[in-house]
Amino acid sequence: MDFKQRQPVYYSEYLQLDKILNAQLPESSKEGIRADDEMLFIIIHQSYELWFKLILHELDIVRSIFKQDSIPNNSPDIYNSVHRIKRVCEILEVCVNQMSVIETMTPLDFLDFRDLLRPASGFQSIQFKIIEATLGLAYESRHGKSYYLSQLNPSDIDRVKKSESEESLLVLINRWLERMPFTQNKKYWQESGIESFWDIYMDAYKNSLSEPEMSNLVTFEKLFTNKGEYPTDRSFSREANRSALFIMLYRDHPMLHLPYMLISSLLEIDELMSMWRHRHIHMVQRTIGKRVGTGGSSGVEYLKAAADSHYVFKEVAELTSFLLPKHSLPSLPKSLEYDLGFN
Repeated sequence: MDFKQRQPVYYSEYLQLDKILNAQLPESSKEGIRADDEMLFIIIHQSYELWFKLILHELDIVRSIFKQDSIPNNSPDIYNSVHRIKRVCEILEVCVNQMSVIETMTPLDFLDFRDLLRPASGFQSIQFKIIEATLGLAYESRHGKSYYLSQLNPSDIDRVKKSESEESLLVLINRWLERMPFTQNKKYWQESGIESFWDIYMDAYKNSLSEPEMSNLVTFEKLFTNKGEYPTDRSFSREANRSALFIMLYRDHPMLHLPYMLISSLLEIDELMSMWRHRHIHMVQRTIGKRVGTGGSSGVEYLKAAADSHYVFKEVAELTSFLLPKHSLPSLPKSLEYDLGFN
């Protein structure tokens, strides 16, 4: 393409500012009521929806990478994934901090126009629901399942259900971790006369536990060894757990740098989503107290229950219970150390 032949691009046309800057239509103005803070309220929520659109854009790129049957070690894909997930984290941090702006609106100012919004509610944010589903929040794990689609029109319900039917990032990460050969390939351990890495690791882990922590061994056996029956209610498989914990333990080896950053960034997403929800709870509590939400929910109580249950990567976070200090880690076979380096 000869870029010199293209028509020049004008800033306001490129950003379609005519559409964006004329998209604020306060309900109070339609009723002839003076409610100065409704403009703030609209712009804040429009900003959130734009950030949500970018989050979905980034997550779709990451999902397309992990949908591949294999990701070669010498490809840029894992770095690209880490880069984009970290960008999602930065966006979520902006979303959390953006709450400070809407908190400048007092409860009395909100009451000037609140009743004009019914039944509109942030609960009806389709993009936020799709973000949760894209990350891996399953319908069965949602708080208030019978209510969460009730306020949506049929086309939006279809959009949410479609997103729930697609493979989530959680599912794809589980599949990727299952393929990691380092704990599964017996050639590494047989050369050292070891049947399974997890047997020697469990012995070292057991020696690190205090008396009240000994019950952790039962869980360890179920999650990492073939001795216990694997729980049926978990999203991650035994092989995925093994790979994730191995990455955490031996993260200093070059081949595991990016996988470790990836896992850490997923946990950061959960943390920031939780921070956003709890910041929202405190803001709603301060603004409307124990009143019912404009969408008909129970308000603060609903938000609290959802915040406590909507963790997507909690199983990864739980793996930290089974870490050892670096000086206590079992030594790796020489061939495995070699394969974990840039050779």
